Amino acid sequence: MRTAAEWFGEYHESHAHRTNQILHAICVPFIVLSLIGFLWSVPVPGAIAEAFPWLNWATLVSLLALVYYAMLSPWLAVGAALILAVMFAAVITLSDLPWPLWATSLVFFVLAWIGQFIGHAYEGKRPAFCKDLQFLLIGPLWLVAALYRTLRIPY
Repeated sequence: MRTAAEWFGEYHESHAHRTNQILHAICVPFIVLSLIGFLWSVPVPGAIAEAFPWLNWATLVSLLALVYYAMLSPWLAVGAALILAVMFAAVITLSDLPWPLWATSLVFFVLAWIGQFIGHAYEGKRPAFCKDLQFLLIGPLWLVAALYRTLRIPY
């Protein structure tokens, strides 16, 4: 298994342009938020929902992502967990809007991906996930690592 540093090094190859980095810093969180919203919207079997109200497809997938992140770097996984907690709070708030959560998630998802592709147009390189789908998980962690570096938190 590759290390976080190896993943980040390869990810950076297609994310070196400053405009692309800024767009990713804005768009990746909205993509993650929209995916949580989509998964939150998928019905859970009634017996599971009654026994474990917090357990749904969004929490399950997020837990799996956090396990993967912990294998790469436990400290980055902690940061990702904190950010995911904020995103879950946002999704709960968004679910109270007068229209379906999936519709808000769809708008966020489409606009954020447009931003991502604009960033890659500036970069002049294809998105990293075209090479390996695992980069879809690395992108959010790359942003957590960038935040840690800014705050001088080792990982």
